[in-house]
Amino acid sequence: MRVAIAQIEAIKGNIERNIENHLKWIKQAIQFHADLVVFPELSLTGYEPELAESLATNQDDMRLNEMQYLSDLNHITIGVGLPTRNEGQVFVSMIFFQPQKDRITYSKQYLYPPEKSIFTAGKNPLILNLDTEIVSPAICYEASVNAHIEYASKNNATIYIASVLSSVNGIDAELMKLSGIARNKSMITFMANYVGKSGGYDCAGKSSVWNEKGELLGQLGNRDEGMIIFDTLTKEIKCVDNG
Repeated sequence: MRVAIAQIEAIKGNIERNIENHLKWIKQAIQFHADLVVFPELSLTGYEPELAESLATNQDDMRLNEMQYLSDLNHITIGVGLPTRNEGQVFVSMIFFQPQKDRITYSKQYLYPPEKSIFTAGKNPLILNLDTEIVSPAICYEASVNAHIEYASKNNATIYIASVLSSVNGIDAELMKLSGIARNKSMITFMANYVGKSGGYDCAGKSSVWNEKGELLGQLGNRDEGMIIFDTLTKEIKCVDNG
């Protein structure tokens, strides 16, 4: 199975422009025959908690239809970040598009403490059974919560994908943490991060993939958009910069 992670620079609060950029990178993943492509936390808006109330939508938003079309046509699963609303509550979510299937909304179960005044914690854990792999998605702070990691392990996840915003000041600890998850739980582990600025942070990039031993297999730079594509069967890895 070929897994791609996209490292992007978000345009603050501009869903339409960010969709355009996502489509560019999704098409890039398709060119490399990826089976799955995943973006950073809240990738369609940028990590902008103060804007989440006004930007929140749902998985059936018609602006997302092109992603479903590409999923159906190319047999690729796509995971994008978006604030969602349900019954008046706002969530940090990921929308997953699967070929010829209903969309799935996964909402962050373990909130970073400052997020709790804005967002509601999700209640439904998610494991994706995709081709030859079992995938556990994590949204940023969740990868710091043992209960989330243990759930992935107990459900036999072979891949752990963290969609994050990690800053220049926090990136070293983030990389060490995710390498430890890969090593301690024997899961291929990915991190998709931003570059540029988002949420008032200087984003650190360095989106990465580690093998089941926690060894770093590939990493992007700290300034430019890019993509890593990793084949879990052949162990072939490809790093692409700037689209």
